[in-house]
Parts: sequence; C-alpha cells; structure tokens
Amino acid sequence: MIISKSIEETRSLVMQWKKENHSVGFVPTMGFLHEGHESLIIRSAAENSKTVVSIFVNPIQFGPKEDLSSYPRDFEADSAMCKAAGTDLIFFPEAEDMYLSDFCTYVDMDGDLTSRLCGKSRPTHFRGVCTVVSKLFNIIPADRAYFGQKDAQQLAVIRRMVRDLSIAIEIVPCPTVRESDGLAKSSRNSYLSPKERIAARVVSKAIFEGERLIKEGVSKDKALKAMRQIVESEPLAKIDYIELLNLDGPLLGAAAVYIGKTRLIDNFIYER
Repeated sequence: MIISKSIEETRSLVMQWKKENHSVGFVPTMGFLHEGHESLIIRSAAENSKTVVSIFVNPIQFGPKEDLSSYPRDFEADSAMCKAAGTDLIFFPEAEDMYLSDFCTYVDMDGDLTSRLCGKSRPTHFRGVCTVVSKLFNIIPADRAYFGQKDAQQLAVIRRMVRDLSIAIEIVPCPTVRESDGLAKSSRNSYLSPKERIAARVVSKAIFEGERLIKEGVSKDKALKAMRQIVESEPLAKIDYIELLNLDGPLLGAAAVYIGKTRLIDNFIYER
C-alpha cells in the first residue's frame, strides 16, 4: 500500500493505473475510520482492481463554531484498516496543499438539495463538501466513488454535482453500517460519554419507528409526531431537525439530533 501526501504523485499513479487498464475505485474520508468506512473500502476493492482512499479533514466544510480542531484523528489506525481492507493508495494531503494561500475558487449549489436539512443549520457546509469532492475527483480520476447512505443529503448533493458538471465518475451508494443496538456508525460517536452513548439510541429508534409507520401507510404527520416523541423523551437529546421529504427521489426520513454537544444524523429511504 502506497501513502502519498502529494497531489501530483497521487494523480500520476492513478493515471498510470488507468493507462494499464486498471479499474479504480475511490473512497473519500475524513479519517478516524470505522466499520462503515471499512465496508466502503471492501466493496471498492471487490469491484475494482485498484482502490484509493483519501484521508483529509476538510476545513472549509466546518462552520466557525464547529468541531474542526477537535475532530478525531488517528492516521496509524486508519492506515492499518485501509491496508487490511484492500487499499492500494492512501492520499493524505495537508490543508495548505489542498487550499493554497490565495485559494478563491469554490463549487456551490443552489436550490432545495442544499437549503434544507443539514444545509439549513449549516449554511456553508455543502459549499465546502462540493469544493473538496470536486477537487478530489480531479486529483483522483477514478471510475467509481463510494459513499455511505448515512449521509443521505451529502450523497444526493454529490450525485447532482456529478450530473450537473458532467464529471466522468460513477457514484456508488452503500448501506448504513450500525452498532449492535442500532446507532449508526460515525466518527463523532467517540465524543459521547457513556451516559450520552446510551441516550443516543433514541436517534435510530426514531428512524426505525418512522420507517415502520410509513411502510404501514401511516400519514407523514403522524409518523413525524411519533419520531419526535421518541427523541423528546430523552432529556439529553435536542432536535436539530426531523423531517420526511422527497430529496431528489424517494421519500427520505432524516434526523439530526444533538446528544449533549454531539450532533448525530441518521435516516431511512423509502421507495414505494
């Protein structure tokens, strides 16, 4: 497994692989990898002859009061997981190389995809996501890129960006990976105290209940009310949003909930 901090070296390696007729899969991450990331890497390695993982905590997708400085990092553990899961190349750049001192070009998106849900409470977030992902797609011209469905809005935004900008890459959605009690895997789960970790179960409970009710034909209003009641029953939980809406396709049930100071997201997708 190769580890590269260089944009030029990384692009050159991937271009050489493509000249040699290798298919290339790409898994973009911010590091502190867990089993959810691992599942993306394993799938990429199964479907492509070469797999690239990027590890980069992207500063421009964090708001001024968000957790950039405290975001968990463990490159040694990340690289071990990458190697075991079948990664051929880790791209591990520095922020000053990704964003030069006079950097002033951004990829932004208007409309419902970015103005609702996380885009409403984090108004600059998706500009940062679109900018870094478009940069990564230019540096790593892979055939396929793998994203988890836990970040359903991000997945929809990236799919639309790829379509709108005619980027030659296939976006592959992958199922949410969960803990044994249902909590969606997230790097931010490490912030939770033992008491908060128990409280966090209300997020997935609300998602599972909303999905069950919708599948049974219950109205959106009643399903939403039931989801909110589950979360509101937990004193440590504070709702950012719980919504049922069509987000560029099937019905999405989405929740963002603060457990203490930690913001957790989860969702279900329902296609009739």
